[in-house]
Amino acid sequence: MKFNKIVIVGGGSAGWMTAATLIKAYPKNDITLIESPNAPILGVGESTLGQINNWLDFLGIKDEEFIKATDGSYKLSIRFQDFYKKNSGGFHYPFGEPDLTNTNVGLNDWMFKKILNPSLSNTDYADTFFSSMSLVNSNKYTENIDKKLPGFEPKRHVAYHFDAIKFGQFLKNNYCLNKGVKHIEADVTNIETTEEGIKKITVNKSQHISADFFIDCTGFKSLLLGNALKEPFDSYEDILPNNSAVATQIPYTDKKKELVSYTNCIAQGNGWIWQIPLWSRIGSGYVYSDKYLSDKQAIIDFKNFLVKNKYPIKDCKFKTIKMRVGLHKRTFVKNVCAIGLAAGFIEPLESNGLYTVHVFLMNLLRTLKRNQVNRFDKDAYNYNTKIEFRNFAEFVAMHYSLSHRTDTKYWRDIQEREFCKDLIEPKAFAYNGFSRAVYDKYQNFRFSSFGGLHCIAMGMNWFPTDIDSITSSTLMSKDLHIKNWKFCIRNLKQNQEYRNKIVKKAESFYNYLKNKFYS
Repeated sequence: MKFNKIVIVGGGSAGWMTAATLIKAYPKNDITLIESPNAPILGVGESTLGQINNWLDFLGIKDEEFIKATDGSYKLSIRFQDFYKKNSGGFHYPFGEPDLTNTNVGLNDWMFKKILNPSLSNTDYADTFFSSMSLVNSNKYTENIDKKLPGFEPKRHVAYHFDAIKFGQFLKNNYCLNKGVKHIEADVTNIETTEEGIKKITVNKSQHISADFFIDCTGFKSLLLGNALKEPFDSYEDILPNNSAVATQIPYTDKKKELVSYTNCIAQGNGWIWQIPLWSRIGSGYVYSDKYLSDKQAIIDFKNFLVKNKYPIKDCKFKTIKMRVGLHKRTFVKNVCAIGLAAGFIEPLESNGLYTVHVFLMNLLRTLKRNQVNRFDKDAYNYNTKIEFRNFAEFVAMHYSLSHRTDTKYWRDIQEREFCKDLIEPKAFAYNGFSRAVYDKYQNFRFSSFGGLHCIAMGMNWFPTDIDSITSSTLMSKDLHIKNWKFCIRNLKQNQEYRNKIVKKAESFYNYLKNKFYS
């Protein structure tokens, strides 16, 4: 299969991210994006992960170019509230790498801190190791030009909150069209297929469009891969319980306080609520399973939550979204490749919607690099994307499987689900002395792609060791261990105090964004 002429069907963030990626890699190819003027655009997310910076670097786009155009702000962490138990409080999964300065055995030093101080809050784990938490806790920000804040690199350890629809429009108007992407506003009215895949697409009942390669960005409808080619869809319902959401946009009442540098996820009786602070408003939604909660009741419960927390909802509009959670058996079939929701979706927890878009796109570029694609290339692409997708889905599922909430049938049933069967086998995720908590095939969860697994485990009260395991494996007495480790605990405290001291001089998060982008 050649791909000199490429047609992308579907706009939105996925479509325009695809167009931007392909026109950057293949500026001489004939690339057309077909976008329906009538189809509602479902923004796949307003919250991103740090890996999006690699994709932006590939395109040559700087955050300064799109922040204001997309109502954006910076994101340093994800906070999870009441996921462990009802009213158990919250903990953070900060971005970036932990500061292991003057530690003895790295992250495991905190285990001894916890052993010596059993009442220590689990929120202290992230506070102890991540420089960005000093910024998050004080709601400040710094570009760290002088490098005084150890281990914090904004261009690597910062993600974004932005309006996903506006981000797609930014790419369209400021990147894609300028570089030669053709744009057709029309409804797809017919798709003609052959043994080789899609032969041509008819738009507005009269215009016929053919191509070497078609990319499906039509959202959950999956018009090309699912409807036309009939590629089976593998549901992930077995590990991910939620299939619905109700979303709204909330105005600020006190922006200086409410505009924070993290996504907040708050567990509820039948799911969880997201809060994403953009510059002009807060994006919020309730994610749930319609097996436990009707759509009507979900809106009522969501509104009650917002009113209880004193959010102004008088003029808010509430939109119900049905989610197709899972992945097509193959996402590259014949001459069609699906990107974004058309390929698959993991529920919104951990901000994965845009993540899977740019990850799949970079995998696609590696597949196309030989300038011609055969069956082996497609099979390799499908294998790689499926592994990437499944690993992330299991990572998200861990947020539920580690929970001890039993206050509703929703959470009680979760306790009985056989989550991540491979992940909880002893060889993969097990008590392992005090060496490390995970990690065999999931070792990439530590500091790379999904570096938050240890943060999630600690926040959910799942520890890889205890004092009895340590003493039995080292043949040292508890008293001797405690004496030896008090020195290490002192070092952790000094590291944290130093970071907090540096951050005191930083600008408030609100003032930084205002002066940098919105003044």
